[in-house]
Amino acid sequence: MSAPPSGFGRGGRGAALRSILENPVRAPGQARNGQPQQKQVSSPASSNGMAASSQNGQQKQVSLPAPSNGTTAPPRPAGRGLAGLYQQLQISRGNSPSGSGTSTPKSSTPTPAGSASPGSGAGTPHSGTGTPPMGRGLAALASRSPAAFGRAIAGLKPKASPLTQSPPEQATPITPISPTSTAAATGTATPETRKEYAGMERKVPPPGRHGERIQAATNYIPIQFETDAIYQYAVLYSPHVESKRMRMRLLYTHLDEISKVRAFDGMVLFMPLQLPDKVTKFKSMGLKEDTEYEIKVQFVKALHPKECIQLYNIIFRRVMKLLSMSQVGRHYYSPGLSKSIPQHKLEIWPGYVTAIHDYERGLMLHLDVSHKVLCYETVLDTMTEIYKRNPRGYQEECVRQIVGTIVLTRYNNQTYHVDDIAWDKNPQNKFMYHNKEEMTFVDYYKKAYQKEISDLGQPLLISRPKKREQQQRGSTVEVLCLIPELACRTGLTDEMRSDFRVMKDLASHTRITPAQRHLSLRKFVDNIYANKDALAELKNWGMTLDRDILGLEARQLPREKITMRHNTILANREADWGREMCRDKVIVPVDLRNWLLVFCKRDASRAGDFLNMMERCCPQMGVRIQAPTRFELQDDKTQTYLSNIRSAINPELQLVVVIFPTSRDDRYNAVKKLCCVEKAIPSQVIISRTISQQQKLRSVTQKIALQINCKLGGELWSLEIPVKHLMVVGIDVYHDAARGGKSIGAFVASTNGLLTRWYSRVCFQTANQELIDGLKICLVAAIRKYHEVNHNMPEKIVIFRDGVGDGQLSTVASYEQEQLSSCFEMFGETYAPSLTIIIVQKRINTRIFALSNGNNLENPAPGCVVDHTITRPNWYDFFLVSQHVRQGTVTPTHYVVVYDTSKFTPDHMQRLAYKLTHLYYNWPGTVRVPAPCQYAHKLAYQVGENLKKEPSLELSDRLFFL
Repeated sequence: MSAPPSGFGRGGRGAALRSILENPVRAPGQARNGQPQQKQVSSPASSNGMAASSQNGQQKQVSLPAPSNGTTAPPRPAGRGLAGLYQQLQISRGNSPSGSGTSTPKSSTPTPAGSASPGSGAGTPHSGTGTPPMGRGLAALASRSPAAFGRAIAGLKPKASPLTQSPPEQATPITPISPTSTAAATGTATPETRKEYAGMERKVPPPGRHGERIQAATNYIPIQFETDAIYQYAVLYSPHVESKRMRMRLLYTHLDEISKVRAFDGMVLFMPLQLPDKVTKFKSMGLKEDTEYEIKVQFVKALHPKECIQLYNIIFRRVMKLLSMSQVGRHYYSPGLSKSIPQHKLEIWPGYVTAIHDYERGLMLHLDVSHKVLCYETVLDTMTEIYKRNPRGYQEECVRQIVGTIVLTRYNNQTYHVDDIAWDKNPQNKFMYHNKEEMTFVDYYKKAYQKEISDLGQPLLISRPKKREQQQRGSTVEVLCLIPELACRTGLTDEMRSDFRVMKDLASHTRITPAQRHLSLRKFVDNIYANKDALAELKNWGMTLDRDILGLEARQLPREKITMRHNTILANREADWGREMCRDKVIVPVDLRNWLLVFCKRDASRAGDFLNMMERCCPQMGVRIQAPTRFELQDDKTQTYLSNIRSAINPELQLVVVIFPTSRDDRYNAVKKLCCVEKAIPSQVIISRTISQQQKLRSVTQKIALQINCKLGGELWSLEIPVKHLMVVGIDVYHDAARGGKSIGAFVASTNGLLTRWYSRVCFQTANQELIDGLKICLVAAIRKYHEVNHNMPEKIVIFRDGVGDGQLSTVASYEQEQLSSCFEMFGETYAPSLTIIIVQKRINTRIFALSNGNNLENPAPGCVVDHTITRPNWYDFFLVSQHVRQGTVTPTHYVVVYDTSKFTPDHMQRLAYKLTHLYYNWPGTVRVPAPCQYAHKLAYQVGENLKKEPSLELSDRLFFL
């Protein structure tokens, strides 16, 4: 191997930096030589072992291959269990692991498989050096260095490391709490540990200052730490022990005399106390054999509380079980406190969402109320009802209603995704048990769960494990078979969601006010303090929860001015200007001169009423309207609609309005495909029931008229946008499960200075293409369209990216940013606009409450911003409440600025995001996300659900998808 080049620093770090700078950018999963990296499959973790809890679910682990000299293969990834850590320990010593290969521990009560699944193969140990990637469990902490927590990001301004700060002054508790704790107690690093956490620092700007300061609270509970460190040990057995349960028994025989406070996953041991010797040896005898085992407990390192987040989440799972809560999916619920809605055959389980994570204030417990909606009826009951209604086509109807849903099996409180129905199987079929014994499903459920199956002829539900689960197990499980009689549906069907009575009755239980939510959160903490075992579990690890939620200071942004044709109004406290919109005219109207109205014979009277109301409402909005061409159909067949619309379309036709007697997806999809893909003409579909009530007809018609004006290219209202030459982009992704999980990306970009006109494109992810490749094409087309409209290029491009989880932030910040930036080269070497990429996360559990009249909690007004204390210490992020809700508790939107080369301050970023929530033309008020994101969501959903093809480019400069 050649010597590293000189002149780039000491210890090889400079050479490594030079190597990184000289290597070209490569796609994720691609090796340095340009070839795709071979995916490594890790050994599975035991089903009854300790699994790490993370806020964003599965984490992606990325490993860099070790420098190769042509003879040594790069190390294989290490898993989370026995083989993973054993492999890591041997590599750290510079030799290859010895002993037998890995095996998969089996759960105590396996789920039957429709066919025999392959056994857990033994992994072949490798030799070589390097650091294998880490998993998510306790073993992952074995080799996790502090630098691994930091993820570099370009173009961001410095922000002081929270690990060297005391809690911010803005963080004030709602009720008096204990005096300010020490740095060690709050999980905040002391100056001595600052170097240790240098890898976690990220350059981010200080919090914003614009707006009125208000007192607020959040659903975070501070944690005090009484211990300075958690001690990690590696446990080795000689001779080697395969069974995880036996490894625990052998070790606990001796640890019980030292300390019963421990966390052990079979290879890695964590304790709050340090053993006197670096290497402690024990000897034990096996139960059924006369073999003597030597157990070596080797001290690895002392971990700072911030390095033990996964461990603390595992400990909190124990606390939830001690509180008699049952785990369903990822969260914990209380079946004993369930509430019934008998009129709809529904049951609601109350529960909590918990996650311990590192924030600017330090380690805190993120706590929120959750509800699990279950159906009284089993899946078999649903299938029986379908059969009674439609005996001939019941199989097709069962597939439509059941496949794709989530079911709960009450015998083990596990949830499964239904992928198919096996009509050729029944409970009397046999499968291969884990001990290679054949048994029927009837015998299995009677033996394992004491459940009697009454209907022996019912089909079986098929659930296929996800690829992630297959990779964790290290083997391919073909199918999991479930009994419909023992499975209950969770969640709501589309029929239930469209039923106003069902949603109203559900809302009375699930949409709780801020005050009720606060009481539930305090009750949870009180339950911990009232439960001796749960409280002891926390105290044994040196953890103490505050008795109340966290109080802090927020900022209220000023109200925005809404500009219409003749008047400019100041948005009210609810950020709703629907009444004012009906009294004024739109800023850019499009006259309706040549349009088509299609309806069935039975809807003729409703069509006439709607047309008369359109002729009254449109002139009030500044839109001139002429009589349409009317088609009265004799039947409501899909082909009848298509043939009449196709025959009436001509180059002068502006719009097609269709009135359907009922809501049918196949008919709607066919009409939309004809108008959006084949003929490229804006269309408006109306369900007859929507225009049936005379007292609501005027309000409904006004909304339809505004929507039609947008689809024809009109503009309704605007705001003051002080930034010039700005292009705002919204990106969202639709995942189509019916097409093998392929993604559809929607791209919507502004084309004028007021951000009221939009250009839209979609891209499909093909088998050998990444979605970003299609987004690059969309960005180039949008810049060209901007130049076509404005005769200049955008100088600032701000991209709001939806559909990205925490685990993908670094990918967007590095890889996607580089790919999008490369588009600018196509417009010349001198074109270099500033680029800002902001991730928009709306499915979060954070809640922000406003304090009024002392400690009374209520929903904050639109425009409330929090950019400190509960934000991430190594990301430039903020929370914004932009919408007003009349029921329940408002949910803020989380914005993460992952890349920024503009000179926007945090105040500018927050004001821009808030302004854009006012520009969604389907609602005269603010929405949860910026308008381009909402437009992209609507476009992606329509293409994924209805069109299945790319819309015509002739419609790309209009909001045809509203």
